Amino acid sequence: MGTPDFAVASLRKLVENGCEVVAVVTAPDKPSGRGLHLNQTPVKQYAVSHGIPVLQPEKLKNPEFLEQLKSYQADLQVVVAFRMLPEVVWNMPPKGTFNLHGSLLPQYRGAAPINWAVINGDIETGVTTFFIKQEIDTGNIIFVDKEPIYPHDNAGTVHDRLMERGADLVLKTVKAIQAGDYPQLPQETDMELRPAPKIFKETCEINWNQPAEKVHNFIRGLSPYPAAWTTLSDKICKIYQSELTDTQGKDVAPGTVESDGKTFLAFKCADQFLRIKELQIEGKKKMGVQDFLRGFRL
Repeated sequence: MGTPDFAVASLRKLVENGCEVVAVVTAPDKPSGRGLHLNQTPVKQYAVSHGIPVLQPEKLKNPEFLEQLKSYQADLQVVVAFRMLPEVVWNMPPKGTFNLHGSLLPQYRGAAPINWAVINGDIETGVTTFFIKQEIDTGNIIFVDKEPIYPHDNAGTVHDRLMERGADLVLKTVKAIQAGDYPQLPQETDMELRPAPKIFKETCEINWNQPAEKVHNFIRGLSPYPAAWTTLSDKICKIYQSELTDTQGKDVAPGTVESDGKTFLAFKCADQFLRIKELQIEGKKKMGVQDFLRGFRL
């Protein structure tokens, strides 16, 4: 059960290693573009190309869907980047339903674990497989695998590495459950837990009153999607890449822009200036700062 590219890697890993995937459950096709053509999810595209039956329920409690799902008699259900399941679905197979989550649980329960780990300046994250139960992201942990977050990383690069690491962990988990030899560890909750709520457009607005390092991590954690934004000459400006400086500018208010009009563009944060390396002004394409300044007058 899954929808985006992140889930395709796990599905491919299972298929290529001889696991019998009897069916795939994914989101319904969505109209998009000017012609409103129906777009299939990446998971559906992969499943169709490999002859795997595809179920696309609008509602997961629909009786027809439940009957169809039951008819496949799956031993185990694997969930990667899907939606919240009702108990009647996750409780169906005899060996249970497990989920792959893009964090080291119990940290970063929620919809956007990769983004929030980078936003918070973490230097380590990972993937976790766990059995699904009623409360979201709280079930017993099966396996975890850690992954460093490097200073040059953004959410996109971390996502791509976790996608592959997660696929390996999904295969390991399926093989362990098949062999009947796997741990079930309760999640520790006696620590301070950091949430990973869904990100909206308002979430992505940059607050220049924060320290430069915090703003820099905020930009990294939202790049390349959905992208941190601010206003520049009364236009929405998405910022994809920034660079810390040691320029103080003590007498300048946060949010003040400094530029030579040719090679650099910087915003004042609470403590110092932050240089912008890649950005996109509304109505234009994404570009490096020098190309941007050639065609834009502050």
